[in-house]
Amino acid sequence: MLGRRFFTFALLLAAASGPALAAKAPAKTPPAATDASSPARRQALLQYQKDLVSVAAPQADPIPLMGAALLARPLPDQPDFNSYHTLIDRAAAAQGAGPEISWARLTDCDAKASDCPNADALAKLVQQAPDNAAVWLLKLGQDLRDGKNDDARQDLAKAAAAKVYDDYTGATLKALSTTVTVLPPPTNVVGPLSATNGADVQLTLVFGLAEGQPQPALQATARLCEENADKAGIKTDCLTLGKLLEWGSSPLARSLGLHLREVLADDASQQEDAKRLRRNLVWQVQSFSQLSMRAKGDTAVAQHLLKLARSGGTQMSLVLTALHDYDMPVDAPSDWEPGKAG
Repeated sequence: MLGRRFFTFALLLAAASGPALAAKAPAKTPPAATDASSPARRQALLQYQKDLVSVAAPQADPIPLMGAALLARPLPDQPDFNSYHTLIDRAAAAQGAGPEISWARLTDCDAKASDCPNADALAKLVQQAPDNAAVWLLKLGQDLRDGKNDDARQDLAKAAAAKVYDDYTGATLKALSTTVTVLPPPTNVVGPLSATNGADVQLTLVFGLAEGQPQPALQATARLCEENADKAGIKTDCLTLGKLLEWGSSPLARSLGLHLREVLADDASQQEDAKRLRRNLVWQVQSFSQLSMRAKGDTAVAQHLLKLARSGGTQMSLVLTALHDYDMPVDAPSDWEPGKAG
């Protein structure tokens, strides 16, 4: 179920007493394939994904190439010219390539050799997006892993001084949703009784593959802030960062920002306000999950969510826009508690 899969971590993060985030590795099999009911259909889904890559790969623009690369990443036995490595390198070299391409390149690495994230891509990101807190939180996680605690402290300060937080999930969704529309799913993929004409298959591919993108070290950031709450400088940076994250691009970032305010703010009214907003965030994520499950049997909903994904907004704006478009409230009812089925 794509909504539950895509937002599981956001839901847990917002509902838990303390944020947590696990690093996500690329899926080893296409997400849509896990929903197939037979070996023949699973094979058809794999072939459809390969065909999408083949059709999109000849393009020269960075975003379609990024979409093709992400579609190729979990596929086994891809020819070199259509491999994730080749396609994401072409996207990075294309005219107009931005930091979203470098972000996708972070996973072009060898995890077995402890070579992740891609060092060149991370260095490029620092140059391309020095005002993006997500970049510094990504680097913070790397520095903490490598025992560079002083560098991690500087990363925190730079994240707090940043102007935006964007983990490029919106750009990822745009790249994938644009690419999957170049070729409609064949009948042996959609199924003869499908009520969505294949839009649900495309939507599952888009949201499922977007889940494999790298995430900043939000859990490590939360731990660093909480363990050093007695140090004025770090506490100030954490509260400043929290304000930025509250307006960040993803539910995960917003949840961490609200959590930092809830546990670090000196004003009790600020703590209560943050707690209320985190509760609403869980409600929003859960409501979007229900909407995305509706899309599996409703062509109009599936197509509309694909259209929102192609708009290029952030993950958070997609969620709120979708809820608004279907007249779903963004504030939780007064008697609702996280964990309840909306």
